[in-house]
Amino acid sequence: MASVLKNVARICTRTVSEQLKPGIVSASRCFHLYSPEPFHPIPDKTPKWMSAEEAVAVVRSGMKVFVHGGAATPIPLVDALAQHGKDADLTGIEVMHIHTEGPATYVKPEYEGIFRCNSFFIGANCREAINSGRADFVPIFLSEIPLLFRRNLITPDVALISVSSPDQHGFCTLGPSVDCSRAAIQNARYIVGLVNPNMPRTFGDGMVHLSHFDAVVQGDLPLPQMKHGVPTEVEKQIGRIIATNLIQDGATLQMGIGSIPDAVLAALWSHRDLGIHTEMFSDGVVDLVEAGAITNARKTIHPGKIVGGFAVGTQRLYDFMDNNPFIVMLDIAFVNNTAIISQNPKVTAINSCIEIDLTGQVCADSIGTRMYSGVGGQIDFLRGAALSVDGLGKPILALPSVTKNGESKIVPYLKKGAGVVTSRAHAHFIVTEYGIASLFGKNLRQRAYELIKIAHPDHRENLEKESFERLKCMPSP
Repeated sequence: MASVLKNVARICTRTVSEQLKPGIVSASRCFHLYSPEPFHPIPDKTPKWMSAEEAVAVVRSGMKVFVHGGAATPIPLVDALAQHGKDADLTGIEVMHIHTEGPATYVKPEYEGIFRCNSFFIGANCREAINSGRADFVPIFLSEIPLLFRRNLITPDVALISVSSPDQHGFCTLGPSVDCSRAAIQNARYIVGLVNPNMPRTFGDGMVHLSHFDAVVQGDLPLPQMKHGVPTEVEKQIGRIIATNLIQDGATLQMGIGSIPDAVLAALWSHRDLGIHTEMFSDGVVDLVEAGAITNARKTIHPGKIVGGFAVGTQRLYDFMDNNPFIVMLDIAFVNNTAIISQNPKVTAINSCIEIDLTGQVCADSIGTRMYSGVGGQIDFLRGAALSVDGLGKPILALPSVTKNGESKIVPYLKKGAGVVTSRAHAHFIVTEYGIASLFGKNLRQRAYELIKIAHPDHRENLEKESFERLKCMPSP
């Protein structure tokens, strides 16, 4: 049996080497042979230390390159990749990722034809390229992105990954971004690691032994930071409404990054035994831990621990995460699994959106035809909360009643081309600064009534008229 495995390994290695640049070959790693947990030490395999330019020289025309996202974006490797593509006259390279930080040089107009970005969630650095037709977007639930790799629908030729420094046993971690990156490197043919001592060392699914890398680059640079301004009075009011009326002691929270989630967190200081099971989190969680509000004591899934998939914030957050067993960063296929989420007590999912129509259809990924973000994990957690096994879950969508220009975000019809991320049937609690609309079990006439009550007063009369035109009857309770 051992001889058979050795022969298969040689065949796999030869196959990989034919697709990669001669002289830079994964001598021992063969993803076809490994179990779903290919992070154990590989005997007698040591990656080559080299410069970023040398490491990305393996990339050739037509390859698929996966890039680690969020706060773990390996910016030096990405910049080196862009320069390599131009210097080597390469073409047709597909660069795939969720949202990344940094300039995303490869999406600039002068790189058209060399690279084409394929984004599973749109970050600000790729938004213009996607809306200009130079880059692509994949509508997909965050929980299902790992399936693209695990079902071999996408096999990255090269993965560019950031990791924390190896410990005494040779294990690095994926730091603040395990998300879908774990699945990508399980299936990648060639892995380049940026070893950054500033990356927080995290517990959970992000452990990777150094021997699984084919090339490693030393990088000593600060992580990208996301700093939020002071919430507006409208956002503070939304936060107070949610905290006071919808969040109970002992609730398990999911909330994203942004002004409204921050405002909600800021209003939870007096709550007790809150738990965190969320795809993403930021600095506001640190404040509540230090205040004693977050203990995770009543959770069913990983009790006593904060569960997350990725995190972006300030250096304070990264310092809090570093070597902290109170936090486990896990594979997003687990974190965002509806069946897993629903097992926690009083699951309270707080998400934002761009606009909602009078029947409860929610647009969260685009402004009309202009793509803005992505599907993400909104549905994963709204369903997880709705199906909470104790019957006390609360799926919440929060938004200011009007845009900065005074236009109503509660509308008779979604804009032409707007994407319905959350369907009418998924919408339960809608919150603006004017209150809470409970839509679950309501018919269309009742939904319109509930939503008009929490619309801005300047728009309520017109919404009533438009509702009558659409529904052929007056909205009423």
